Amino acid sequence: MNTWIILFVAVLGEVIATTSLKLSEGFTKLTPSVAVFVGYAVAFYFLSLTLKSIPLGIAYAVWSGLGVVIVSIIGWVLFGQKLDIWAFVGIALIISGVVVINLLSKTAAN
Repeated sequence: MNTWIILFVAVLGEVIATTSLKLSEGFTKLTPSVAVFVGYAVAFYFLSLTLKSIPLGIAYAVWSGLGVVIVSIIGWVLFGQKLDIWAFVGIALIISGVVVINLLSKTAAN
């Protein structure tokens, strides 16, 4: 499987786990609580697989950056989290950083 697809699976696992943290209400609800542990297990396992071919700093920057962006959007859409213009500017900067790393940085090459 392509390393970048594996990294995206790791991001999805992290996003599911982090979103489930909110839904677990302090680990008082069983299903979201289980999803937290399963999601983070998936996230870290697939992240570890990417480290065989993507440098640690690059993999972590993409993993955490995309996770922050996606979780912020989920918070805004599903949980009514208020995002002001500066939050959107910050999200755009994170996305820009991930794009720059992947398109322009020679350290991101496999």
